[in-house]
Amino acid sequence: MSVAATNALTARWASTLDDGQTALSGAAAYPLLALLARYAAGPARAELLAVAAEPARYGLDDSPAARLALACWTHRGVELSARWRREAPPAMRGELTGRPEADQPTLDAWAAERTDGRIRHLPITVAPGTALVLAAALSVSTRWEQPFTPVRCRPASGPWRGRDLAGLFRSGPDLGALRVADTGAGPLTLLTVTGRDDVDVLLALGPAGVPAAAVLPAAIGALGDPGTLPPHAGPGVSEQVVDGVDDRPELRVATVAFTVDARHDLLARPALFGLEAATDPAGDPFPEVSRRLVVSQAAQGVTATFGATGFRAAAVTALGVRAGAARPRPTTRRRVVRLDVDRPFGFLAVHRRSGLVLAAGWVTDPDEATGHR
Repeated sequence: MSVAATNALTARWASTLDDGQTALSGAAAYPLLALLARYAAGPARAELLAVAAEPARYGLDDSPAARLALACWTHRGVELSARWRREAPPAMRGELTGRPEADQPTLDAWAAERTDGRIRHLPITVAPGTALVLAAALSVSTRWEQPFTPVRCRPASGPWRGRDLAGLFRSGPDLGALRVADTGAGPLTLLTVTGRDDVDVLLALGPAGVPAAAVLPAAIGALGDPGTLPPHAGPGVSEQVVDGVDDRPELRVATVAFTVDARHDLLARPALFGLEAATDPAGDPFPEVSRRLVVSQAAQGVTATFGATGFRAAAVTALGVRAGAARPRPTTRRRVVRLDVDRPFGFLAVHRRSGLVLAAGWVTDPDEATGHR
């Protein structure tokens, strides 16, 4: 199944990260690798099939929150194979003039249009000798089922100690949104922030000092794990029993808003993407596209925003305040579980129905207090 293969690519990619703030999307790379694999030959075909053996079938066509688009531009002087001309959908095809001053704006405009202006430039640069450009654009946007309240946050310890951060807080009865998975990276606290559409975002907090390269793959591997939540079971989790007017449990979440922008050169790790033989100038890796074509550039640009109202939200949510009624006298005891995310953590944007990881990232530099989103 291509979802499992894509998530595996995302996990392997994440395992190569350092601990800097970043984001990546295997879901926006896999379709291009699968397309190349279909028309490759020899060692290039074997390498690409090892990474992307199946066409990308994600079930996003009717998704209200996620969109995926593919496109191909070919230099007008390239002689394409009969198979490529027959099979490549006309709707995804375009033409390169060979004049970068004309071609680059066309490609950049496509990227901006397919990502609602979030990414304004294709992450590669066309040259007069560019014969073929393949591109995939993934756009994700959802609003929270239960918004957060923007608050000021000043951690008392850890790497963010003393910083005025754009904190987010919410409370509610759904303890099921929080779970702790036992992974190879240690106990991992996973909070599911539910979107109104069909995309959720998982926040992943590992034990202090465990790096992104361990936490993110472990979080992807734990997507199907129901996990547990005994008292004090996971990083950042605490529990107490307090007086209340009823015995309903409460989950309190304190986290931070963030915006992450990143660019990746896929050819810096060609083996990870099955692109070693595809870049060999002495080879002929794609005869079913055109003779003597090799991959010369491969890159990805990513941006992600997590705020009070949603994922990719750019607006502050104002919470309505009303006068409260007289406080009832406590009659029982209730359980209060709290999650404090006050140090570097990971995130996954997940298509709920298929389990596809649309984007993954690591947060080390959250938004400042003046930058609520």
